[in-house]
Amino acid sequence: MTSSTVATSRLPLIGLLAAGLVSKAGNAITMVAVPLYVLATTGSPLATGVAGVFATVPLIIGGALGGAVIDRFGYRSASILADLASGATVLLIPVFALTGGLPFWLLLLLVFLSGLLDTPGDTAKTVLLPELAERGGVALARAAGAQSAVQRTASMLGAATAGILVALVGATNSLFVNAVTFAVSALLVVVCIPRDVARPLRVENEPYLKELADGIRFLVKQPLLRSVVLLVMLTNAIDVAGLTVLKPIYAAGNSESGALLGFMVGCFAGGALAGSALFAVWGHRLAGRAMFVWSFFFAGMPPYLAMFLGMPVPVLLVVFALSGLAAGAINPMLSTAMYGLTPEPMRARVFGVTTAGVAAAMPLGSFAAGAAVAAIGLGPTLLGCAVLYAVLTLTPLFGSRWEGLDAARGQAVPV
Repeated sequence: MTSSTVATSRLPLIGLLAAGLVSKAGNAITMVAVPLYVLATTGSPLATGVAGVFATVPLIIGGALGGAVIDRFGYRSASILADLASGATVLLIPVFALTGGLPFWLLLLLVFLSGLLDTPGDTAKTVLLPELAERGGVALARAAGAQSAVQRTASMLGAATAGILVALVGATNSLFVNAVTFAVSALLVVVCIPRDVARPLRVENEPYLKELADGIRFLVKQPLLRSVVLLVMLTNAIDVAGLTVLKPIYAAGNSESGALLGFMVGCFAGGALAGSALFAVWGHRLAGRAMFVWSFFFAGMPPYLAMFLGMPVPVLLVVFALSGLAAGAINPMLSTAMYGLTPEPMRARVFGVTTAGVAAAMPLGSFAAGAAVAAIGLGPTLLGCAVLYAVLTLTPLFGSRWEGLDAARGQAVPV
């Protein structure tokens, strides 16, 4: 195969990764800008937590209901439509704010709609990966590692950009950039991914609710997938509490305009980028339960402990970067295992249900964090999060169901 043929066969995969990079970078801007906007306009930790609830509930609804919809429309079309719809919704936030017509209820509605439309698009991009990797002759584990590295890069660039934009033009105006990123993402998918990729996989005349139920049943019958969903659901609740409430409050108290939040998220994402890249090159040979536990423990607990201890900002950012390094291997390990366990015709449904499952406790995490800070203060809440995270991430050391993570190493091959 000539180098030009290889480049052509890999163009769709590269286009998919580029689209993910752009859209995820835009999302990172929103993750920084919206909580800081709410804090600045309301001054309420509880209101910030409520905004986090409206940002995370769509992940559950869109994940649970979107998978079967994606199967009907096709992954490519679903990705394009979701990006365009999400971009339009995000654009309305700064437009209303600058015209003096953005009451809190309307902000919550727009945040909700943006997340609801965005989630199926993310799922579509995820399940496109195996077919595009096969077309490009790229091992699935390497492609999954590359996709994770791209997502981490996007979070790093988006969060750092958000920190700069918030400081220069304010939280609201930074959302214009996010709207543009969705349009660019849709364009990349249109140009780079052929129409014959991942056409609709729906079985004729099969009812929508049956397709949805099939995805749920498959997930429930897989011990490893069940365990992963439960663990990640609980840790995601802590992560979202940190991202939407605890870290914005901490950053607002330790930097002007809360711009520190962007650099905290950016340092974590930068470390995670390095971790994902290392996994894509070497780490897939070591993937297994021990590596999973080690990565999860050091990815989750240290940032909360560092904030609780009030470490100097340079030291705090180093801790975030090192925790991100540990986190870099988690998603590629889980994605590789899921791709290996899930039949291709069911991937959209199973990945969609999984997205809903791991997001199920996110709204509770955001609301509980806002209520806890209002009741007992930021410090005790941070310490509680650190302890709970440490306990949860050690649970995969126990139980035979987690042995599937070791078996997943053998599935790190092209499909």
